[in-house]
Amino acid sequence: MSSTAAGMKKKKSSASISSSTAMALGRIGVGIMFLFFGEYKVVNGQFAHEGYTKWVSGFVQESAVSFYKPFLKFSLHHPALFGYTVGWVELLIGISMVLGLWVRPFAIIAAIFMLQLVLATWNLPAGTASWRYAANELEHIPLLFLFLIFFVHGAGETLGLDGRS
Repeated sequence: MSSTAAGMKKKKSSASISSSTAMALGRIGVGIMFLFFGEYKVVNGQFAHEGYTKWVSGFVQESAVSFYKPFLKFSLHHPALFGYTVGWVELLIGISMVLGLWVRPFAIIAAIFMLQLVLATWNLPAGTASWRYAANELEHIPLLFLFLIFFVHGAGETLGLDGRS
């Protein structure tokens, strides 16, 4: 192998390592966010007993995609169950991302979770400025794609338990 080829191979290898490390740090950061989201909902029963109904009722009345509204309405018959489920799902996603454990399956669960939030917030309430549409979806669509990237990249293999031998 020529010295140029060896140098190129070394550069590519170090670039690959740094992108994997950056992916891992992003995964851990997102995981910490989800730990906070889930912890609040699981430890503090207020979300399950009051907040879930408030948020989902608003989605049904104002912003949910029409074909998704029946599911949201059904969930309102069991707000504590669905409220705690949301909290536990967020907490488990956070644990998975922070530890780098079972990242691929939890990345798919997280992407589906974010998709349901996109469906719940897709439409703007009447009279809302159109620029708000982008603001609504900037909370959910980027995270949806980030979880898909974590899945494709195998983001738990660097600085995570998925990478242990």
